[in-house]
Parts: sequence; C-alpha cells; structure tokens
Amino acid sequence: MNSKNSPPGAVNIQSSTLTRRFSEFARAISLWSGNPIAFLLAVAVVLVWVVTGPLFDYSDTWQLVINTGTTIVTFLMVFLIQNTQNRDTLAIQLKLSELVLAMKGAANKFASIEDLTDEELEQLHDECRARVETTLKQLESRKDVSANLAQKKTDPNRGKSAVRMTS
Repeated sequence: MNSKNSPPGAVNIQSSTLTRRFSEFARAISLWSGNPIAFLLAVAVVLVWVVTGPLFDYSDTWQLVINTGTTIVTFLMVFLIQNTQNRDTLAIQLKLSELVLAMKGAANKFASIEDLTDEELEQLHDECRARVETTLKQLESRKDVSANLAQKKTDPNRGKSAVRMTS
C-alpha cells in the first residue's frame, strides 16, 4: 500500500511505529554495546583476526575482512548512537524546561531555548553574561557593606573623631 492511496493518518501511524521500533532497537543496542561483555566480544573478534593472520598469510583478503567489518559496524553505530543521543538530549531538555516553568520568577523564555537559532542563542548568552556581571557587582557591594558593618560592630571607636583633652 503506497502513501498516495493511504488515508492521511496511515502514513503517520506507520511512521510513528517505525520510529518507535527504531528507538527501542537503538536503545537496546546502545545499552548492549556499552556493556563490558560487548567490549570483550569485540576484543575477542580482533584477537581471532590477528591469530588467523599467519593462516591466511596476512593476505589482502584477510585485511579486507577486518576493515570491512569495522567499517560496517561503525557506520551503523553512528545512526544508533545519534538516535540515542537525540532522545536523551530531548529528555534532558524537557526535564529542564519543566524545572524552569515550575520555578517562581524564572524567565520562561529559557524553557524552549533549544529551538533558538545560533544568533538568538548568542544574543541570549550575552544578555545572561551581562546579568551575571551585574549580579556579581551587587553581591560584591553587599559583601563590602556587610564587612564594614561587621567591623563597626567590633570596633566602636572606628569612624569617630578623636578628641584630645588638654589640661
């Protein structure tokens, strides 16, 4: 059944099913490939390849086997890892957005910051940097005021003019 003859929603259902299945597959593979057993299996494959080198007289075919195998695995893993990374990044963004939206007084414009262009992100970064610098100056001035007040409390004669008594 091609998409021209399908009802409009059918393509979306097939697409979402495919996306869901691919995401599940990518997640399972990424979990498995990050496992120490997967690493040991890869080391074993390389060791078997190295040991069989003398049997095949280190031929071009022998080299081609490992080169082709590693190229195919790398090529496929790029897509699986990217899918997993995209999903994880989106999940983190959603969690952060929820925190921003839940905080009283927070700038809600940060909740969807990942949708901004590079120029908009740079502009927002400059604005945030300016706010940070202003806040740091305010904190420093408060610290200075607090230090002065603390010193006045410990030294009651500070700031008073000394009066000499002559007799």
